[in-house]
Amino acid sequence: MPKATRYTGWKLATGILSGIVIVLVGLLIRNYYQFKPAEKPEPVIVQERPLQPSIVGDIVLIIDDFGYRNDEVTDGFLALDAPMTYAVIPGHRYSRSFGQAADEQGYEVIIHMPMETRAHVKGENDFRLLTTMSKPEIINRLKKAFDELPMAAGMNNHQGSKGTENARLMGIVASFLNSRGAYFVDSRTSAQSVAVDVMHANMVPADQRAVFLDNDSDPDLIRVQLNELKAKSKSSGFAIGIGHARPNTLRVLKAEIPRIREEGYRLLYASQGMG
Repeated sequence: MPKATRYTGWKLATGILSGIVIVLVGLLIRNYYQFKPAEKPEPVIVQERPLQPSIVGDIVLIIDDFGYRNDEVTDGFLALDAPMTYAVIPGHRYSRSFGQAADEQGYEVIIHMPMETRAHVKGENDFRLLTTMSKPEIINRLKKAFDELPMAAGMNNHQGSKGTENARLMGIVASFLNSRGAYFVDSRTSAQSVAVDVMHANMVPADQRAVFLDNDSDPDLIRVQLNELKAKSKSSGFAIGIGHARPNTLRVLKAEIPRIREEGYRLLYASQGMG
């Protein structure tokens, strides 16, 4: 083969080889960048939220005997910054108006239903539930109470040391409350009360008072009772305290409610704690 021809062939082969090499290098470069692992992103720093303080125990505060008065005491209770439950006795001059005011201002209202007691008492004769009454009489008085206080979410007993011991009477009350989707709080004016057991047997949410706050109206003794209520709440996780619409009870609660919360107790409406 002539020298010129060999040179031309070698040059052509070299050019083809160079082109192949260039193509291969280009493919390698492209694949490198195409499949190069993504850069590790900067870590996101999440601010930790402070944990909610642990709840020491739940407390329900029920204040009885509204309906008698319309004064600075009732105004003071309607200004408390807490989920209070107010028990109104039906049939008194200010029963309806106080119930409406309490409901409109976000408090929970229940009926403080007069029931037969072993002591001799006067008043509330149009509403008091007696163990000797027929079922229609009992139902009629219950309906009349709820007609006066239609915002009521439940009921507790006013007096009733004899009434709450009577399974028949409490069974009629339970059936009525069940039909309304209402609950019952036993004020425990009798150690022989069957109220809670009867309510539960009739599928009515119910619980009982743990502490009376103000059987004695001395402010220092009311604070002692509040401390007892906190102790019961701490030991069992839940406790109901019942007080009354009185000046010293208002003063003590106004001062102590912020401290109760600071100590880790949670205040609930009665409806939130019913078993």
